Amino acid sequence: MQHLKTHYHPDITSLEGKSIIKRLTTRSIPMQDDHILLMYTARYEDYSLPGGGLDEGEDHITGMLRELREETGALGITNITPFGIYEEYRPWYKPTHDIQHIISYCYTCEVHKELGTASLERYETSNGMKAVWIPIQEAIAHNEHTIATSSKKGMSIERETFLLKHIAKTL
Repeated sequence: MQHLKTHYHPDITSLEGKSIIKRLTTRSIPMQDDHILLMYTARYEDYSLPGGGLDEGEDHITGMLRELREETGALGITNITPFGIYEEYRPWYKPTHDIQHIISYCYTCEVHKELGTASLERYETSNGMKAVWIPIQEAIAHNEHTIATSSKKGMSIERETFLLKHIAKTL
């Protein structure tokens, strides 16, 4: 799979001598014409690709399918194709490690326009997450506005906006 980018959070000045925890994730890119299925998170005022961490021993495709179904209720998932890898290093919030190294494996796919019932985790519901079909350029503009003006933005918005721009340019 093509490596798209390695991003270092501004607080990460060096990896030398740091304790690093690795997290493997998948991200889904379900498109229909100029619309993309994304997760809107009210807490952070942003749009992100459906996805999340792989379970222990879970392969990438199985994890991608599970996360996409859980977060969006997607039905009829077909034509899964590797898109690219995005790596990031960010501060870790637990005392066990200094840095989290996230490797996101991104896949394009097709899903039915009509969604089934999502099975969001408690924190996802409390953060105001919901699946929405949105024109990709509208999602990019929204995220760019959040980056420029919001104090609520999360650490993932740079990844998500980079990926959305790359998707719009590539697909």
